[in-house]
Amino acid sequence: MVGIPGIARMLALGVVAALAAGCGSATTASTTATSTAATPATSTTSTASATSVANPTTVTLLTHDSFAVSDALLADFTRRTGITVKVVTAGDAGAMVAGAVLAAGQPSADALFGVDNTLVSKALAANVFAPYTSSQLGTLRPELKSDTSGGMVTPIDYGDVCVNIDDTWFATNKVAAPKTLDDLANPAYKDLLVVEDPGTSSPGLAFLLATIARYGDGWQAYWKKLDTNGVKVASSWTDAYEGSFTAGGKGDRPLVVSYATSPPAEIVYATDPKPTKPSTSVMTDGCYRQVEYAGVLAGAANPAGAQQVVDWLLSPEVQADVPLSMFVFPARTGVPLPDVFTKFAPTVAQPLQMEPQAVADGLNGWLQDWGQVMGR
Repeated sequence: MVGIPGIARMLALGVVAALAAGCGSATTASTTATSTAATPATSTTSTASATSVANPTTVTLLTHDSFAVSDALLADFTRRTGITVKVVTAGDAGAMVAGAVLAAGQPSADALFGVDNTLVSKALAANVFAPYTSSQLGTLRPELKSDTSGGMVTPIDYGDVCVNIDDTWFATNKVAAPKTLDDLANPAYKDLLVVEDPGTSSPGLAFLLATIARYGDGWQAYWKKLDTNGVKVASSWTDAYEGSFTAGGKGDRPLVVSYATSPPAEIVYATDPKPTKPSTSVMTDGCYRQVEYAGVLAGAANPAGAQQVVDWLLSPEVQADVPLSMFVFPARTGVPLPDVFTKFAPTVAQPLQMEPQAVADGLNGWLQDWGQVMGR
């Protein structure tokens, strides 16, 4: 589902190497909102402080190319605050962070959205962000309130990378679907699983981290079992889901590493007449939780405006928009989810996670070890 905002979060090849080399800083800019009112807004639903519309300002928001917020929300923010939001995309999350590291302290943008918990430590080590505690922090889900890296970033959304199942294939072939990570190495599922290369794909990296979080020092032995059991490695989510997955294309693999929100996306993006339920489901064991953050960039030309944009990203209006715009879950509590989410996006009760610093410290070695195990 490349082209579905928020679903395909591809990392550049060799994210760690790219960050070290500082590559991937090219951007594409577009102005997405302009001031349309002559007086300050008085709406009580806004969480951003109003500035004088007589002196409108611009905030440049650096983000990845899966960022999507409706034009109406951007226009409303401008109407209420006098701030024009200029959205600048910088490729995938890995390229975006690499560019931000290069420009640390002298950024061309004011705020950044889209660094996740696998990359945030790299940005923090390079002093990309200025401290800011959002006025909306108290509205976050309990487990996210303290997930700010000491007040440097603010959680905006989260999602889970999970194994997706082609229910039709398993029903037709009268095979019980797997329920756990251990099951995937069972001979009953030989040649049925496709995963993404963790060096070139964000969900592939998340799945690798899930196995390290689950199996500890035994993760390499687990991957040897997967290899023996015929796991296929695709270079990207697109190749895996739309190429090899039986439910996403014309492939022969009924198990694929994707997202917990892929089944809802299957309904939303289906052609008419839309199905009443997806043909896929999610294995909720072994899912890896990804959290996306926003922050004020150190050295920003408009730090006050950047703070308002961070707060706005946590507003009820934007948070209600992100599920169907980016197919992620809102970080704010009390935000109603679309029916297609409540019906078909499973709740992952015990997602796997690793501390960002542990990921930063271990990732180079893990990728090398994975390549050796998989003969790549």
